[in-house]
Amino acid sequence: MDKQTQEIEKKELKQLTEQANLLTIKTFGNKVWYGRCIFLSWYCDVGTCKFCYRSTQKARIKHATHAKRSIGSILVEALLAKNLGWRIEFLTGGYKSFPMEELIEIARLVEKVYEEKIWLNLGALSKEDLDQFRPHIKGIVSSIETIAPELHGKICPDKPIEPYEEMFNNANDLKKSITIVIGLGEKRDDFALLQKFIEKWKLDRITFYALKPVPGTPYEKGPETEEYLWWIAKTRLAFPKLQIIAGTTLRRYKEVGQILKAGANAFTKFPITKKFNSEEAIYIENDIKQAGRELKGTLKQLPDIDWNKEVDDLDINDDLKKEVKEKLILYLKRMQKHI
Repeated sequence: MDKQTQEIEKKELKQLTEQANLLTIKTFGNKVWYGRCIFLSWYCDVGTCKFCYRSTQKARIKHATHAKRSIGSILVEALLAKNLGWRIEFLTGGYKSFPMEELIEIARLVEKVYEEKIWLNLGALSKEDLDQFRPHIKGIVSSIETIAPELHGKICPDKPIEPYEEMFNNANDLKKSITIVIGLGEKRDDFALLQKFIEKWKLDRITFYALKPVPGTPYEKGPETEEYLWWIAKTRLAFPKLQIIAGTTLRRYKEVGQILKAGANAFTKFPITKKFNSEEAIYIENDIKQAGRELKGTLKQLPDIDWNKEVDDLDINDDLKKEVKEKLILYLKRMQKHI
């Protein structure tokens, strides 16, 4: 691409993001939030998606029981989210990481601790499974990754889109969301396909991720910031009322202000419990202010509360309270490392 073309594209993106920024503030105001994904396991029964970390672990982890997180640590994250003003992005784990009855119980417990129904991202669920989760969840998420059929077939050969659409068809009153990864080889012309999909299923939300290259996968580089912003801004302008969440990482944390100004309502994937009140967390909070936004909650200040009492007040059994307290001590110690 020659210099003149680069300048034209830069100017066009500036106009696009400025329009998206104004539209976002007009529709939603200036409040934004951090979304905390709660992972249940690093096992995945599929494990063949070309870009995914789990594909590099498939040969090592042959049994889901070897890759489960403890219930106590899962509930600690829900407790932290409630008290620090984070939203639970969704409850997620690889395919078949837990038996279904255990997943339903975990969803029930997380809802109870968080005191709010949650989003669920656990693969393509049947109507019967959805009905069991329904009392504890507000919405379901389909990890589509890329909407272009040919590219999707190459990247996710064993995770077709059709079962996700069937799940949406069975969702009834549940809200619907998808995840899309930018940097897999999609073309800007593919935006028309994404727009059609959002319209078809009347989605309430979308989460974008910028590809994070994982050693052992075919990918060595994530998308340029400009490309990531383009997809967010185009989606905002096409869907003024759609909730848009955008992922960031320790490699990309300086983009948070830009992705919010491009139309995102929130950011996710930042490893906050490891980086609480760190240089990166403080930068993000300042960047949010520079972007003219107000962060709900905090990335740098622990609330002055009696954590033991918080656990004692939970409506869970005593054995689980003991486990939560033990895990909570470890989490708080790690989070206080930068304080």
